[in-house]
Amino acid sequence: MPPSPTDVRAQWTEHNPGLDTSPMELIGLLKHATGLLNRAVEPLYAGAALTAPEVDMLIPLRHATEPVIARRLAEWLGLSRAGVSKALGKLEKRGFIARTPNPADRRAALVTITPAGAKAVDDLFPRQLAAEVQLLAGLGEDRDRVLNALEHLVKAMERQVDRE
Repeated sequence: MPPSPTDVRAQWTEHNPGLDTSPMELIGLLKHATGLLNRAVEPLYAGAALTAPEVDMLIPLRHATEPVIARRLAEWLGLSRAGVSKALGKLEKRGFIARTPNPADRRAALVTITPAGAKAVDDLFPRQLAAEVQLLAGLGEDRDRVLNALEHLVKAMERQVDRE
């Protein structure tokens, strides 16, 4: 069994007494929760046309009423523009999105989901949601408290990232 986050933090403090290890417990739990989520949905994507991150990228496009620029998509998803651009290139090559020139700004293409992309999302996302419902079922009455705490965390993190 791996050492607990508290033990790891104590080890770092012992070797580097001036190091601020206060984020380790919270970030460690976030990473562990993300890993558990990935493990829960991973079987759904075995042999699927898309990966879970690709579906996450297509979801905002699925019900968009107008084309979206990559920069806006990156902001919505909290991802880097470079990462979104690279992922969109792969999705475009496989026919899940289309990019067209933006008449208002030649540097930014307009992104839309294709019928193939919409069908893939419609096939995969409901199954992902069902797995997530099952994964979170154990929260019970604590669900709202956890949700509020996570919203608070995200807002605090967004304020810090926006300052940079």
